[in-house]
Amino acid sequence: GTGSNILSALQDLFWLLKSKVEKQLQIISVLQWVLTFLIMGIACTLILMYILCTDCWAIAALYLAWLVFDWNTPKKGGRRSQWVRNWAIWRYFRDYFPIRLVKTHNLLTTRNYIFGYHPHGIMGLGAFCNFSTEATGVSQQFPGIRPYLATLAGNFRMPILRDYLMSGGICPVNRDSIDYILSKNGSGNAIIIVVGGAAESLNCTPGKNSVTLKNRKGFVKLALRHGADLVPVYSFGENEVYKQVIFEEGSWGRWVQKKFQKHVGFAPCIFHGRGLFSSNTWGLLPYSKPITTVVGEPINIPKISNPSQEDVDFYHSIYVDSLIKLFDKYKSKFGLLETEVLEVN
Repeated sequence: GTGSNILSALQDLFWLLKSKVEKQLQIISVLQWVLTFLIMGIACTLILMYILCTDCWAIAALYLAWLVFDWNTPKKGGRRSQWVRNWAIWRYFRDYFPIRLVKTHNLLTTRNYIFGYHPHGIMGLGAFCNFSTEATGVSQQFPGIRPYLATLAGNFRMPILRDYLMSGGICPVNRDSIDYILSKNGSGNAIIIVVGGAAESLNCTPGKNSVTLKNRKGFVKLALRHGADLVPVYSFGENEVYKQVIFEEGSWGRWVQKKFQKHVGFAPCIFHGRGLFSSNTWGLLPYSKPITTVVGEPINIPKISNPSQEDVDFYHSIYVDSLIKLFDKYKSKFGLLETEVLEVN
C-alpha cells in the first residue's frame, strides 16, 4: 500500500511538472511572436547597421547584396517553408489561448479565393496562427489550398523580418502581390486580407463586436478582376485578448492615431495584456482567451476585367450580408448572447 501511494504521488508530481513546463513553453511561444510583431524589424535593421561598422562588415554586406537581388520576391508569392510552418512552437502558441479553426464548407482547388478576415484585433493573432502556421491544421482542413496572409508592405522592407514572414506564407497586402498570386500562381490560392486594417484596430476592445467594412471595397474589386471567390471569416474572441485605451472621435489622441495611420500605414494603439509572471499584472502578453476562427461559405464571383462601381457595390453588399449571417449563426456557440449584434461601420 505504501509503495502504491508513493508511486501515485510521483505520477501526480510528474504531471504537475509537465503541466507547468508546457504552460511556460506556451508563454515563451507567444512572447516571441509579440516581440517579433513589435520590434523585430527595427531591431534587425539596427543590428545590421552595427555589424557594418565592425570587423564582420562583410557578413552584413553579403546580406544586403542578397536583399537587393531578392527584393521583389515578396511580390511574387514569397518563399514559404513547410518546415517553419510546422514548428512545434506554433502548437504551444495555439494552446496558450487556445486557437481553433472551424471549417463550414469545402473549397475547390480549381478556384482562387480572397478571405476577408474580421475583426483585426490588436495583432491579428487568430489570422496568424490559423493561416501562417499549420498549428490548427489548415492544410488538412482545406487540402490543396495555399493560404497567403497579407500584411503591411512596409514589413517586407525590414531585413531578416521579411524572410521570417515569407517563410510562413505571408505576403504584402498590395496590388502587385495579390495580382501575381491570383493570376500567375495557378489555382488553389487563398489570400487572407484583414479588411478592417489599422482603422479597425483602433476600436477593438473586449466585449465589442464591430467591423470596419462599409467603405472597404477594394478587396471586392480585386476579386472581380480575377474571378476569385470571396470567403467571409470571423474570429470570435480576437478582441478579447488585449485591453485598449479607446480615444473618442475628435479627441487629440484619435487625431494623432489617424495622422500616424495615414502617413505610416498603421495606427499606434495604447493597449495592454497580462504580465510575464502573473495574469494579475499588466504586460505585453495577451490574455489567454479562446479564439475561434470560422471560415464561412464561399461567394461565387464572376471574372470582370473592368468592374463598374455598380458591380463592386452589388457583390460588396452580398459579402456584408454573408458575414452578418455567419456571425449570427455561430455567435451563441462561441460564448456570445443570442441578442448580440455585429456592428458594421
